[in-house]
Amino acid sequence: MTRTIEPHPALPVHHGDPFGHEVLEDPAAFHGELREAGPVVHLARYDVYAMARYAEVHAALRDWQSFESGAGVGLSNFRTEPPWRPPSLLLESDPPRHDAPRRVLSGLLAPRALRRLREQWRSAAADLVDDLLARGPEFDAVPALAEAFPLRVFPDAVGIPDEGRENLLPYGEFLFNAFGPHNDLVAAGAPRAGDLAAWVNAQCRREVLAEGGFGAQIWAAADRGEITPDQAPLVVRSLLSAGVDTTVHGLGAVLHAVATFPEQWRRLREQPHLARVAFDEAVRWASPVQTFFRTATTDVRVGDAVVPAGKKILMFLASANRDPGRWDDPAAFDLSRDPSGHVGFGFGIHQCVGQHVARLEAESLLTALAERVASIEVAGPVVRHHNNTMRALGSLPLRVRPA
Repeated sequence: MTRTIEPHPALPVHHGDPFGHEVLEDPAAFHGELREAGPVVHLARYDVYAMARYAEVHAALRDWQSFESGAGVGLSNFRTEPPWRPPSLLLESDPPRHDAPRRVLSGLLAPRALRRLREQWRSAAADLVDDLLARGPEFDAVPALAEAFPLRVFPDAVGIPDEGRENLLPYGEFLFNAFGPHNDLVAAGAPRAGDLAAWVNAQCRREVLAEGGFGAQIWAAADRGEITPDQAPLVVRSLLSAGVDTTVHGLGAVLHAVATFPEQWRRLREQPHLARVAFDEAVRWASPVQTFFRTATTDVRVGDAVVPAGKKILMFLASANRDPGRWDDPAAFDLSRDPSGHVGFGFGIHQCVGQHVARLEAESLLTALAERVASIEVAGPVVRHHNNTMRALGSLPLRVRPA
């Protein structure tokens, strides 16, 4: 990649496209350029600012007063243009509007509340892996595991009907593309976007949600006055919007990692309690969510530069997670590392509220595999699936040796 940085005494300017296919295929060089350039860089193509170093990204994610989410976490600025759907009460709002919905979901999705699902999900993972191994030692791990397991357990936990669940991944695909510019990726999904959004909205109604599921519990919180009846379907929608694709790509990342670093798979088999560490290290290593935007609420000084009020700032979570200023040997997947502090789930008040659900899904699947599979290796070309926000795999051919 040719260098496209212009030096500036206070603010470097970059003319590259973070949403171009070359960068989406392999963003490492682009991220390195941004980190090297300085604590904040102007992205001339979109007239936005960028932070790619860990220290600045981490600090900005914590400072919601200066870097708001309420103007949208994509390129579109809700202060000047209408959103394509009603904004998320979790992802695209700030206190005080953000507080009550966040409180409700934080309680429902806390580790203690999820204990009731542990044995059920472990059993489901064991069944899935047993069925897969019975068909042979080679398979594409994206559809066979990374997609299959979340789609088997999470919609049931929310309590949505069986019919139409095939819409969940395409809806999430468009949603995360829509955080970027109106490029070819957005255009490809636009014809179905309205129908997919209508289907998702229909699953958020009280009358279609199964008793005892997360969705019904959200409506029960509305009955108790913890949120309003108007907020309840939007809170359910948050689960369906951000609770599937992110986990799918997180599972794809950890499967890719253990196949690429076989010594770490051996370590995981010897120490199965490291399953959650493995997942968090994979989230740091691959960063399934690559970027999110914030908007400056006032003129904000970053280093020697000033980000003007009202301007968008692109937070490069993936770059921060591989910043050599924060991590030793950041390109390595290493289970001896403490990955806590990574920003793959965000940070601060907008940190992913469903992260404990994703960890439980990953722990369930990795435990089932570790008990049954002695070795894992990549068996063919790994194909990337491009998305404006997500780091995704289209195909991950694996070959395993049963234990």
